[in-house]
Amino acid sequence: MTDETSFLLERLHAAGLTDVVAVEPAVGGLAATAGLARRGDGTSVFVKGFVKAFVKAFGEPPSDDVFAAEAEGLTALREAGGVATPEIVLAGRDLLVLSVLKPRPDTEAFWERFAHALAHLHTTTRSPRFGWHRDNWLGRRRQVNTWDDDGFAFFAQHRLLRWLGEPRVQEALGTADRAALERLCDRLPELLPVRPACLTHGDLWALNVMATPGGRPALIDPAVSYMWAEVDLAHVWTTAPPPEAHVFFELYAELTGLDRDWRERMPILQLRQHLAVIAQFDPDWGAADLVRATLAPFRRRP
Repeated sequence: MTDETSFLLERLHAAGLTDVVAVEPAVGGLAATAGLARRGDGTSVFVKGFVKAFVKAFGEPPSDDVFAAEAEGLTALREAGGVATPEIVLAGRDLLVLSVLKPRPDTEAFWERFAHALAHLHTTTRSPRFGWHRDNWLGRRRQVNTWDDDGFAFFAQHRLLRWLGEPRVQEALGTADRAALERLCDRLPELLPVRPACLTHGDLWALNVMATPGGRPALIDPAVSYMWAEVDLAHVWTTAPPPEAHVFFELYAELTGLDRDWRERMPILQLRQHLAVIAQFDPDWGAADLVRATLAPFRRRP
């Protein structure tokens, strides 16, 4: 075992899951340590006879409620939005145990099913207010979800400007960049159409789309809130979906009645995710360059 998988095994045993005999490493997570846990017998209590479960843990959790908030988000997506999510086995202060999912099949048929699932989530969960009844977490940073009737004000304050105080963001973006972001926020009502709030996944990059054992699209690692649906769409659009996903975007636009200009809005809506990456990761995989490119039209000429 590696140090990480040994750490997870210790956490599982400490949580009372003493018949777990091994943990295998899992890929894809960035903020927490993750693995697949296997029990010694075939009568797993994890879920539906499976002998493995997905396990996440923090060495030093940023707060006591990180995994409770994530588990609540998974439940909300499943129960309110009808989206498949893993079942929750355990959600403690520093350990989250979920039923195991499969890697998604990158076929056009799968992405068509996902278009229907995401469109259903976004069109059946509309809300008059933006936010959530509690704060939750995006990686290791708190996501503030204070209710607001104004989507532009909510997006500006709690999804964009909130990152300007982060040390890595201050290092990556100069004074002119930060001023440009503030000007962009002031102009959001001119740049984006008025849209209702709906339940959103909140961190919907391509690797958070998986599949159930039966092949149904399933979602993991949410940071839910009631927000514009296109915030989810932008994250899928800009995180290297496979070529087969072109049918997803075409069908989603048809199912939700998107106008022809939706692609032009994606860079602005994705600013929040780029800023979150800059704040938490080094290197930032080009996020700062993308932010500066999006802000370029909002810089004042000398």
